[in-house]
Amino acid sequence: MELHDLLEALDAGTTITGDSPLHRVMHDVSQEALRITGELNSGYHEPARVRELLSQLTGKDVDESVTVFPPFSADFGKNITLGRRVFINSGCRFQDQGGVFVGDDCLIGHNVVFATLNHDLDPSRRADMHPSRIVVGRNVWLGANVTVLPGVTIGDNAVVGAASVVTKDVAENSIAVGSPARVVRVLTDQVTG
Repeated sequence: MELHDLLEALDAGTTITGDSPLHRVMHDVSQEALRITGELNSGYHEPARVRELLSQLTGKDVDESVTVFPPFSADFGKNITLGRRVFINSGCRFQDQGGVFVGDDCLIGHNVVFATLNHDLDPSRRADMHPSRIVVGRNVWLGANVTVLPGVTIGDNAVVGAASVVTKDVAENSIAVGSPARVVRVLTDQVTG
């Protein structure tokens, strides 16, 4: 088993059985992610170097318009996709095995957590992991300390208020707050223009 086999299984939502060959590949990739993020967070780096390290982490080119303020952590890295003009503030954590897609022009506040894995509820299968992709549309603003759970899609132009826990999809052009997050307002065409 290799990384491409694992990514194919993760992107298909296939359960990753604890102690399986796929789980061992996941663990190996995680060690690389820890090494890269350790370097990223080891001191000051020019923005270009931050993007270079993020490119190593994700295995994809990170656009020169992306800004990340460390510390930043990812426990896998290879299933993160960042659009253009994305800003990620300090303290964010990406558990990206299931996939985290962030669209263009997004603002990600301090300490936002993206969690794409659930463990099995059956105690005898607790080490098994169920991946599910998170999709953040274009021009989304996630406030500080937001947690986004597996399988959630946040629509274009949405805003999620600080400290919210997003357990279900958030419609485009809406504001959601709370735990669990609930839509409290729909943005008008004049605002989103």
